[in-house]
Amino acid sequence: MEPSKSMSSEHNTEGASPCCPPSGGAGKDHATLAPSASTTAIKELPAFADGWVSTPGGDVPRVRTCLDKEDRRGGFKSRMSNFRMAYTVVPGLYAVGEPGPESEVLVSANYKLSFDHLRCELGGLSVWILVLDTEGINVWCAAGKGTFGTGEIIKRVKEAGLSEVVSHRRLVLPQLGAPGVQAHEVKKGCGFRVHYGPVRAADLPAYLGAALEADARMRRVEFPLRDRIVLTPMELIPSLKYFPLYALVVLAAFGLRGQGIMFADSFVAGGPFVVLGFAAAMAGAVLTPALLPWLPFRGFAMKGFLTGLVVTYLFVEFAGARVFENSMPLKALAYAFFPALSSYIALQFTGSTTYTNMSGVQRELRYMLPVYMVALSASLILLAVYKLGQLG
Repeated sequence: MEPSKSMSSEHNTEGASPCCPPSGGAGKDHATLAPSASTTAIKELPAFADGWVSTPGGDVPRVRTCLDKEDRRGGFKSRMSNFRMAYTVVPGLYAVGEPGPESEVLVSANYKLSFDHLRCELGGLSVWILVLDTEGINVWCAAGKGTFGTGEIIKRVKEAGLSEVVSHRRLVLPQLGAPGVQAHEVKKGCGFRVHYGPVRAADLPAYLGAALEADARMRRVEFPLRDRIVLTPMELIPSLKYFPLYALVVLAAFGLRGQGIMFADSFVAGGPFVVLGFAAAMAGAVLTPALLPWLPFRGFAMKGFLTGLVVTYLFVEFAGARVFENSMPLKALAYAFFPALSSYIALQFTGSTTYTNMSGVQRELRYMLPVYMVALSASLILLAVYKLGQLG
C-alpha cells in the first residue's frame, strides 16, 4: 500500500476540520531554536507549535490543537497532488497543553495530515505525542510496510528519553497500527506497555477520560460514504495525469491514414474512445469507492471491472456513437480495454481502506496483472485489425 493510497488520518479521522482559529503568532511563520540543549531530534520550533515545554530529556515543542491557513492549504494539496509524498513532520516528542510526568503518551506517524487530525482532536487535553519515522506514510499503511513497528517505537522511546519524561510506562497506539507492532517486544525493549486506543482520534478524549478503556463503538472500524469520497481525489488525479497524452495518442491513431492524419476521423472515431477513457477513470476512482459496500465480489479489481463494464456498456450501447455500430473490432476493443482500465484504477484504492491487508493486495495483484496484460494485448490486436480494415 503506497502512501498516496493511504487513509490520511491518525486513528482514521477523515475529514477533520479546524477546531478553532489559530492562536497568537508564535511559531507560525518562522522557526525558533530550542532554548536549551535537547536530546530529541526536534531542534527548531515548527510552524504548528507555539512554544517549548521543558523536560528532563530537553525542550520539546508544544503544538497547537487548531489548524491555521497553512495547515489547511497543506492538507488540501496533500489530497490533490504528489505534495503528500513529502508532507511530514520531524519524528520525536511533542507536547499538547501542559503535560507532566503522569500525562499519557500518544504515538503517531510522521505523515503530517495524520498528525494534524490527531492534534486537532486534543483541545483542552495535556498529553505527549511521540511521532515515529514512518517515512511520511500514515499509520495503517506504515503498519503494513513495517515502518510503524516495534523497532521504531523502541528507538523513539529511547531517543526521546521518555522514561525520564514520564513516571508511568504506558504508550497509547492507534488501533490501526496494531498489525505492525509486537506489544510484548516493545515492553521487553524499552519497558513501556502498549495500549491500543480507539479507531478514531475523535474518541481519544473519552478514551483517556475512561482510564484507557475503550467501548465496542470505539473499536469498530467504519468507512462511510463521506470518508470514501474524501479519498477519491488521491486516486483520480494521478489517474488523469497521463490523460492528455492518452487522448493525443488515441486521436492520432484513429486519424492515421495512408495519406496522413485525417482530423475528421480522429474526432469521429477517436473521440468516443477519449470520452470512454475518462469515464473508465471515473468509474474506477470515484464510482467504485462510492458504491464499495454494495458491489459484489471481495476484491477491488473485480469491483472496478464491474463498474467499468457497466459504464462501457451504457456508453457503447446507448450513447449513440456510430463508430461502435459500424465496427465490431472497435466494439470488442471497448469491452476489452475499458473495464480492465477501471479495474486497475479501482485496485489502487485498496491501500486507502481497511478492507484488506498487504498480503491480500499482493495476492490480488498476482492474479490480476496477467489479466491486464491479456486485455491490453487484445486491445492492441483489435485496434490493428480495425486499422488494417481501413487501409484495405
